Amino acid sequence: MKYNFLYKLPLFLGLFLMFSCGNTEKNYSSIDEWVAEVEPTVEYVTVEDLHGALDTADILVVDVREPYEYNPGYIPVAVNIPRGVIDFKMGNEAFWENQMLYPPEKDMQIILVCKKGKRSLMTISTLNKLGYTNVKYLKGGFKQWEIKYPLEQEKNLEQVHDSGEEVGGC
Repeated sequence: MKYNFLYKLPLFLGLFLMFSCGNTEKNYSSIDEWVAEVEPTVEYVTVEDLHGALDTADILVVDVREPYEYNPGYIPVAVNIPRGVIDFKMGNEAFWENQMLYPPEKDMQIILVCKKGKRSLMTISTLNKLGYTNVKYLKGGFKQWEIKYPLEQEKNLEQVHDSGEEVGGC
């Protein structure tokens, strides 16, 4: 009887571990559901905060929109790094040299900008995984900036290649 129990114990422990250590990653039915869950956990700045900080603070503004979205209008100090390639560009010294900037320090304040705020909000986790610790997003995105400060934006119209389609929707 005692040996029977000793044989069953490892089997029981193995089954217990197999079922208790399952996949705990949550799946979402839409990007809006995912954004709604992530948004309360990340820091943001308002357009007024960013506008006031541009002249005084040591910050890096990164616009994560696609180039054809960025070129018709962007925040004057913003560097365009689309969301799909940001993880490859942030630590790339040649990229920053081409921008005539130094690569950002891991603790530097970085403000992410996109059209309405959702793409930049979702990009924060990518930069956090790369070791950047002071990353925020612009609440309301460039659309909010455009409404509040319509005369304070740059344009690069000779490089606009509008495909006519919406990218990211956010």
